[in-house]
Amino acid sequence: MRPRLLLLDRGFCSVDVLRYLRAGRRASLMPLPRRGRPAGHRRGPSGTQVFAAWRKSGWGQYTMTNNRRRRATFAVCVRCRNRRGERGRHGRGALVYAYGGGLRPSSYRRVQQTYRRRFGIETGYRQMNQARIRTCTRDPLLRLPYVGIAPVLRNVWVWFHGERLAERRGNGRRLNLSRLTFRHLLSCLQHVGEFRLGLRGGINVQQPARA
Repeated sequence: MRPRLLLLDRGFCSVDVLRYLRAGRRASLMPLPRRGRPAGHRRGPSGTQVFAAWRKSGWGQYTMTNNRRRRATFAVCVRCRNRRGERGRHGRGALVYAYGGGLRPSSYRRVQQTYRRRFGIETGYRQMNQARIRTCTRDPLLRLPYVGIAPVLRNVWVWFHGERLAERRGNGRRLNLSRLTFRHLLSCLQHVGEFRLGLRGGINVQQPARA
C-alpha cells in the first residue's frame, strides 16, 4: 500500500521524519511546531515563530536542524484568517503547515481544508470505538464482525442526519447534531435489543423471611 498523501500530527515534524519522507518521495502535510522567540519579544520573532507572525497568507521555506546537526529543508504554507467568533477569540491568526514530497497545493485555503480531513478521521475512529461491541473472546471470526458493525452504525448515523434531520437551506443543508447524538442513538439501540431479548433493567431482590 502506498498512500497518496500523509496527514501527520505536529509531533512527526522532526528532521529524521522529514528526511525519511523526502527520500521516499512521499507527499505529506503537517502543522509546523512554533519554536523560538515569539512575536512580542523585544528582539523580534525567531525560528518558526517568524511564520506565525505573518499578517498575510503566503509560501515559504524553512531549514530545521536537530541536536546531531542534521538538517531538513521543507516548504511552508502560512494560512492567515480572522478568528472572530472562534470560542471568544478575536484578531487574526496564522496556521502554519510544513509540506513536501511532491505535494503542490493550489491555494492556502486548499491546504487548510485538506488538513481538516484528518480531524474527521480521528473523530470517526473515536466514535467507532464507542459503538464497538466489547468481548473477551479470542475468536477472530467473531471479533471481526463486531469491529465491522461499529463503522456501519456510525455511517448510518451520518446518513440519517444528512437525509432526514438536516434543515434544507437553498442548495445546501444545515446539520443539527444535537437532535440525535451518536451516544443517544447507541442507547436507543441498546434498549431495543434488551426489549427484544426480554431483559429487564431492574433487579429483583427478595426480602429475607422474618423469623
